Amino acid sequence: MGKNYSGSGNGNGGGYGAAVNEITEVRGCHTVMFLECRKRGQDGYLWLGRTCPANLQMQMAESTNAPSKHLMISGGPSVKFHINIHTMDELKLTGNCMNGSRPILIFDLQFSSNDPNLSHLQIIKHLMIDVFGTPRGHPKSKPFVDRVMAFYYTDGKIWVRNYQILKQTASTAKEAQAQRKLAGQSSSAFLIEIGPRFVLNPVRIFRGSFRGQTLYVNEEFVNPNVVRSMEKKEKGERYVKRKGAEKKRKRYEEELTAVVPVDPLGDVFR
Repeated sequence: MGKNYSGSGNGNGGGYGAAVNEITEVRGCHTVMFLECRKRGQDGYLWLGRTCPANLQMQMAESTNAPSKHLMISGGPSVKFHINIHTMDELKLTGNCMNGSRPILIFDLQFSSNDPNLSHLQIIKHLMIDVFGTPRGHPKSKPFVDRVMAFYYTDGKIWVRNYQILKQTASTAKEAQAQRKLAGQSSSAFLIEIGPRFVLNPVRIFRGSFRGQTLYVNEEFVNPNVVRSMEKKEKGERYVKRKGAEKKRKRYEEELTAVVPVDPLGDVFR
């Protein structure tokens, strides 16, 4: 979507959420990934969610023989992240991959943890599988895999890395013969990071698609507006201290000049 809309105060999708759901319904999408930019690109938010297309709504209504308004057809769940991205131009990485290739998704063990404090990671994991994974037999998918997407959970944030799968090539005929003998027994593949890399800070999880009941709230998340406000306040305090020190020094110099006695011989050689 080319136009940005301001969300409501409770952190849900607001006006653009309905627009995104309408577009996904028209195009028959089951999952959606929406990038929201605020403050002229200073703040970035990534939305991942499941939607409920119109054809699925009709199937549910026919299978249950119930009015559609009583069905859970609002889609969901959906999650909102604050994103910190580093582009490929910034990182200067050497890896590369084929256009449209399918990735292997790797998740940290904490995404499958039974810890009640990490239960929201299981919802996020399934959403990421739906969004970044390629369905088996998809008509536009390539018949090979040459990259890996890794998701790590550290410091309350999700760190995403993208790697290329490479096989070590033999430089001599002897090494090539040794590799042929070990074919199927050992792997000579290794990973090279491609980029881009980005960090996702979970903000809120909703039951529906861009709306609905709140399932999870990150209490440790600090709004970037608050951070910028604190930085401006610190700069203002430093400015006030600097100006106060300048006035104090000027007053001290004036008092020092007034205390020095007049030298009667000071104008003899003038």
